[in-house]
Amino acid sequence: MTPNFGSNFDEHKWVINIRRSLDEELGYDDIEAPVSIFSVPKTLISSSPDCYTPQHVAISPYHYWRPELYEMERYKVDAAKRTQKQLQYCHTFQDLVEQLEKLEPRIRACYHKYLDLNAETLDWMMAISASFLLDFLQVYVHREMSDLVGDHAGVKSARNWILRDVVMLENQIPLFVLRKVLEIQFSSLEAADDISLSMLRGLCQELSPFKTMENLPEIVVSNCPHVLHFLYHMLVPGLEKLPSEPVIQQPEEQKEISEEKEGTSVDSSSNLKQLLSKIWEIVSTINSAPIRLIRAALQSRPVRVIVKFPWKILSNLPGFSFLIKPIEYLFFFKDMEEEIKPVSSNFGIHKPPLAEEIAIPSVSELSKAGVRILPTNGNISTITFDVKTVTLYLPVISLDINTEVVLRNLVAYEATTATGPLVFTRYTELMNGIIDTEEDVKLLREKGIVQNHLKSDKEAADLWNGMSKSIRLTKVPFLDKVIEDVNRYYNGRWNVKLANFIKQNVYCSWQFLTLLATIMLLLLMTFQAFCSVYGCSRTLRIQTSD
Repeated sequence: MTPNFGSNFDEHKWVINIRRSLDEELGYDDIEAPVSIFSVPKTLISSSPDCYTPQHVAISPYHYWRPELYEMERYKVDAAKRTQKQLQYCHTFQDLVEQLEKLEPRIRACYHKYLDLNAETLDWMMAISASFLLDFLQVYVHREMSDLVGDHAGVKSARNWILRDVVMLENQIPLFVLRKVLEIQFSSLEAADDISLSMLRGLCQELSPFKTMENLPEIVVSNCPHVLHFLYHMLVPGLEKLPSEPVIQQPEEQKEISEEKEGTSVDSSSNLKQLLSKIWEIVSTINSAPIRLIRAALQSRPVRVIVKFPWKILSNLPGFSFLIKPIEYLFFFKDMEEEIKPVSSNFGIHKPPLAEEIAIPSVSELSKAGVRILPTNGNISTITFDVKTVTLYLPVISLDINTEVVLRNLVAYEATTATGPLVFTRYTELMNGIIDTEEDVKLLREKGIVQNHLKSDKEAADLWNGMSKSIRLTKVPFLDKVIEDVNRYYNGRWNVKLANFIKQNVYCSWQFLTLLATIMLLLLMTFQAFCSVYGCSRTLRIQTSD
């Protein structure tokens, strides 16, 4: 069977590329540069391709040859000319390219995809892109607008275009390339790191959705592979800084869980008998004529047979299960919840959560249930739920034209690099859960949690609701505890219990209503026929007059 290659497949070029990649691999053994620039997973990029693909300027080799981005090439060359004028000690731009040539193996090692470029092309590409990016970031050092797009009429909108492209995961270049250019410019690696840090911190403060963050973390520039990595670690606390949770021991065997569940179901029949006996005690204290009539009917032989009938067998009969379930839900829900809770909370504590565990009431529902929502001046680690004061604390977040691209690419970067919990992804899932409509955004805006600079609250709600795709479910203990505590308080409200009961057992169970109505009708007809033939007062020996 012959292989099916494309019509443009060049066998000779393929052999050359393989030989070259093997030759290059021999020099990579001593390189300590882990892969840090990935392609966005298809599950994410399919939801909003424009948020992951550069629209105006290509920095990374991944998108450098796209024809629609050639328009910015002129501005890149202009930036390279300005860089050449700033070089110290009679260095030329060619000297800069030659310095980058020594870093070529490290540069290639940073990219997940194979770069089908010869060494000279890659070196010049890195030099041009680094010059453009540094020229663009000069504003954060000198605090004046760089002459980047020539015409000042659309400077602000053009700057936002470039900001969005610069922060995209697939449009990154290694940060050590920028440091090398600055080192040649200022003849000092220390000065290069100081300027790099000022630029990156300024960029992060402009792009960060958490504008009111206090005590920004100290990040070493030399440890950052690229700009998006720096932004991520500025916003997301390290695992060592996250609130810790007490360690809960796992059950020894899963068999214990099934045994406890079986015990819970077996006890339900005795609970039902306790219910009937309690009702009988209340009815026995009433001495009116109608009640005496009902009491006498309940003490008759047919009713006694039904009461003594094994309820476990009765509940297994077709139709009667609909009667048992709502009674257990209404009267024994709390006991069942307490018995099952330790098992469910212990079992699988370190396993990824199920999809339904992400569910949380919306802001509107929480407000109606009496939950206060207050802002904090911090990052994700400040998210807490105070059970005593019934207060949910959330960090202040600013939404503008760049926010969606920033959030999505931070999630993509976390998904491709993180080996532990996806903290930022879990935060976006939490916000997605509590924001359903523009009314939710309005409530958060009025409480000072959301600073909305978009066109409307509906646009902000659509932003969060559109971020529903994730690579994998993850477990972040302190955020999961917040979600669990909020759900426990909300579901413990009597009006919520009643609404859930009606929804689950009335609206969704017409068979139950039909069966109940049929049984009541049959009982009434039987009782009427019995009284018409035998006479209820004479047969049951009830005195209807005092």
